[in-house]
Amino acid sequence: MKDTNNFAVIDTETTWGDEVMSIGIVIADADTKKEIDAKYFLIDPEYKHGGMYSGALRMPGIKETITDTRENALSMIDGWLKEHKVNRLLAYNASFDRNHLPELRAYTWCDIMRLAAYRQYNTKIPADAECFGTGRLKRGYGVEPILRMLSGDDKYQETHNAYYDAMDELNIVWLLGYDIEAYDKAVIGR
Repeated sequence: MKDTNNFAVIDTETTWGDEVMSIGIVIADADTKKEIDAKYFLIDPEYKHGGMYSGALRMPGIKETITDTRENALSMIDGWLKEHKVNRLLAYNASFDRNHLPELRAYTWCDIMRLAAYRQYNTKIPADAECFGTGRLKRGYGVEPILRMLSGDDKYQETHNAYYDAMDELNIVWLLGYDIEAYDKAVIGR
């Protein structure tokens, strides 16, 4: 499957009631894996309901926060992705985000974790790390430990802000160094 030169990395945070309260999304160039554009949405009124990571909803450094209803936010996201000719969405543990965003099911969803957490794709996994027979790490395969492993930055901490988490997940894609077509083996939901 040959893509356009753009893909997107998406992340969501949910309320205590398992409703999407924020969406972070970054569009990147498939060749360079570098950011082209990014958006951050607070879903109203859901973000007011509270969740485990409510304290991280508003953080400094985000260019623009768009606060709108779920329907309007997802319509804006869909139009923006189409404008950038994106047809592939990447996410870490993508089934979680895909299941929470059924409005975006027409896109091809790929799970970054299917490459990052497997010995055969992630050369930075230590030889003594415990893995299943499939090659997947038995533990320590979340965004934070994987990004620490790939970057060598033992001080990195995941923010659990959807905007910054999407940026971090794009960094994982860049650090793994695979062509975007390598994520064909990580497609979910077909």
